[in-house]
Amino acid sequence: MTKDADLSQRLAAVLDRDDALSLLQAAIARQSITGNEANFVSLLKEEMTSRAIGNIGTADFLPGRPNIWGERQGAGGGKRLLFIGHTDTVHVDGWREHWAGTVREDPFSGAVIDGQIWGRGSGDLKAGICTSLAALSLLDRAGIRLKGDVAFAFVGDEESGEPDSGVSAGIKAYTALIETGAVAKTDFAVYVEPTQLAVYTAQIGFFIADIKITGKSAYFGVPELGKDALKASHAVMSALWSHSDEISARAEHALIGRGFLLITGLSGGGFIAVPEECKLSLIRKLLPGESLTDAAQAMEAVIRGAVADPEIKIEISYPAGRDHAVGGSAAEIDPGLPEVALLTQSVSEAMAGRGQVRGAPFWSESPFFVNRLGVPAVYCAPGDIRNCHTFEEHVDVEEYLAGIVAFATFMARYCGIEN
Repeated sequence: MTKDADLSQRLAAVLDRDDALSLLQAAIARQSITGNEANFVSLLKEEMTSRAIGNIGTADFLPGRPNIWGERQGAGGGKRLLFIGHTDTVHVDGWREHWAGTVREDPFSGAVIDGQIWGRGSGDLKAGICTSLAALSLLDRAGIRLKGDVAFAFVGDEESGEPDSGVSAGIKAYTALIETGAVAKTDFAVYVEPTQLAVYTAQIGFFIADIKITGKSAYFGVPELGKDALKASHAVMSALWSHSDEISARAEHALIGRGFLLITGLSGGGFIAVPEECKLSLIRKLLPGESLTDAAQAMEAVIRGAVADPEIKIEISYPAGRDHAVGGSAAEIDPGLPEVALLTQSVSEAMAGRGQVRGAPFWSESPFFVNRLGVPAVYCAPGDIRNCHTFEEHVDVEEYLAGIVAFATFMARYCGIEN
């Protein structure tokens, strides 16, 4: 590892801003709503080839839906660094109507307005992918050759929302390649989710549960002949809110706060009759160290304990399995690791006030590295998660360009420079 104090300034001086902006605009232009990842992967293959990234591989994790990966091999004697991100985005339903008649109307235009680049996927997370690729090109432009290897992997199926998708099928397939030795294991991974160039060393876990409560309908005039599913649901919700309070009181994580359970949906009722069916949806936030299995079992016990009548049926399902059958695990690494310090230093030099260590208020796919492979991983990239998945999705241009300098500086410091 090298700590050249002037490296960041040297790189910033030779940054090709036009190439960087053109790359991100081209990425935004490739519509890649979950299921259509191939449209973006074809561009990535072209860009990775033109930027002298070798050993490029592609493989479908599901029919017609490919992952892509590659690497720049170093001169030898350095560490291996991986930049990884997802190629799919959420939908654009309502975007054109929302911005009709304005320069933002096309969600795939990559329009630059008042120093911001707009479009679906700009923040989540095409800016991060483009930052990593442009950073390697910046090192080439500066005449810097690395000792270690820089690897790239871009996977699909991270986003939720499209039918029969969004279960991390892409990274499951890529992780399997590492486990079998088909792809080399990395020493450190940067997952390029948007963090406004903060460095997230911890993230929440979660599960989503759908609960169906079935009673028996009866005419309103003789309610004693029925089993009121709505009344049972009220009891269940009251018990779940109390359970959430208990969860929150247990512990507080320094970076991601307290766990809780949030009821997110309720539907049910009858037509002038005792309601026969009611459906609830909820999401549970977990802290690092909490077991998804134990948390789900505890919630189920609370639900079933709230309904004393054995004739009322309760069904519970978990529609969002990720690295676990019921959801996604929480993860964290030691924020005091030397590579974390190198990354935060590199970011803060590239853009004042950035590079703080924080926790992710979202779930993404770092647990596949941290928990499954035992590889330390962080989230870091330009973009603000608060405007992603909305009609306001955009990235500040200067933040994006600073991210390129930061990533290039970190590549050099972590992998080492060949003299």
